[in-house]
Amino acid sequence: MDKTVEVLEDYANSTSFSDINDDEKEAIKMRIADSFITAFTAISSPPTKILLNTIGDVRGQMDSTIYFSKRKVFTPYAVMLNGCMTRYMDYNDTYLSKEALHPSDNIPPLITMAETKELEGKDVIRAVKVAYDIVCSFADAVSIRDRGWDHVNYDSISSSAALASMLELNGEKFENAVSLSIINNISMRQTRAGKLSMWKGCTVAYETMSSTLAVLNASAGLTGPSDIFEGEMGFKKQVSGEFQLEIKPHVMKTMIKNYPVEYHAMSAAQAAANLKDKLDGNIKKIDVETFKVAHTIIIKDPEKLRPQNKETADHSMPYIIAYTLNYGEPDVHSYDDKYLNDKKILDTIDKIHFKVTERFDKMYPEYLPVKISVTDQTSVKEEEIDVPKGHFRDPYTWKDLEAKARRVNPNLVELVSYVRNIENKSLVELKEVMTNVAAEGQH
Repeated sequence: MDKTVEVLEDYANSTSFSDINDDEKEAIKMRIADSFITAFTAISSPPTKILLNTIGDVRGQMDSTIYFSKRKVFTPYAVMLNGCMTRYMDYNDTYLSKEALHPSDNIPPLITMAETKELEGKDVIRAVKVAYDIVCSFADAVSIRDRGWDHVNYDSISSSAALASMLELNGEKFENAVSLSIINNISMRQTRAGKLSMWKGCTVAYETMSSTLAVLNASAGLTGPSDIFEGEMGFKKQVSGEFQLEIKPHVMKTMIKNYPVEYHAMSAAQAAANLKDKLDGNIKKIDVETFKVAHTIIIKDPEKLRPQNKETADHSMPYIIAYTLNYGEPDVHSYDDKYLNDKKILDTIDKIHFKVTERFDKMYPEYLPVKISVTDQTSVKEEEIDVPKGHFRDPYTWKDLEAKARRVNPNLVELVSYVRNIENKSLVELKEVMTNVAAEGQH
């Protein structure tokens, strides 16, 4: 067996529900609930509507429910739809390391498969831990961003390993599941370069859809290429370069989003919100100190100064700061066309100057530092934040999560309460609860 796959199988199949401590179980349940909140924000989004038109009527030997509806489609396609809804608004959780990624992108395939197999919440909690620990350990091991590849490649690996473990695959079938999930499923970083498209919010859903199909095929006996990581044309040679994978617990270091912004802008949004009510008259200039990774991902591209769509705007620190200074804390409506063309926001963007500092560079990724200095008509107002609300150093509570749910739709609070006790619930019942709480925006 491929050495890296062996590490994955050993970890996935040796992790039991009883091994997970109480704090970690609570954190996992919060992240499951949070992923549903974020999915609800996108049930009527353009890509969701498009996908419903293209794959929304496809049935197979195994079908699963689309979130917040009674509609069933072929299980991998349900994963695609549920995954796209979870990711599209850029409101789901984050992990920062050599790669920045969204661990809860692994939740839709696990929830969807568990419903189909009529499993219980405790099975999902165990599988989510496996997926989180694997995907974050890959993010720790090696960065593939500068080699031109997208971080979602790691979700292919983590979701397939967790799904294979959920279906109790081992040995050759486990290896085939991982191999088949990777071999035709390598995603390019161009997804996040320049002017961003709808695909930015869909690419990981495509990855996990493909992983779901790979696991089902492996379970049925389909074989995949050997030595998928270590081989002469394998993942290490073609994609990542050499690395040593050491899987460690990571759930407690993942971070729930307080605002629907790319996570490297989270402190900036909070700092700008704190400054808004302190300003006196017109803004003359804005100086922002940040760190290199933030500058690379959400500042440097010229498209970030005049975002033309939602996908670019929520990945633009200039836009997010300018919006917040003018209108307050960002929400899922902050990227509507009326704001993208708002003269006050555009004029504010033109007054912002960014500087990468050595001090902040050294603090990242353990901290997410930013300093914003706004010169108005009377003085200079400053706000410096090292960790935003939801960061693992200032983590969300259930009360915070209920408040986030209420901001999106008050009916979601009932769903949060249900998930809080999900270890004793069935996934079939969960989908019924999701349908019942969706008072608006149903498919």
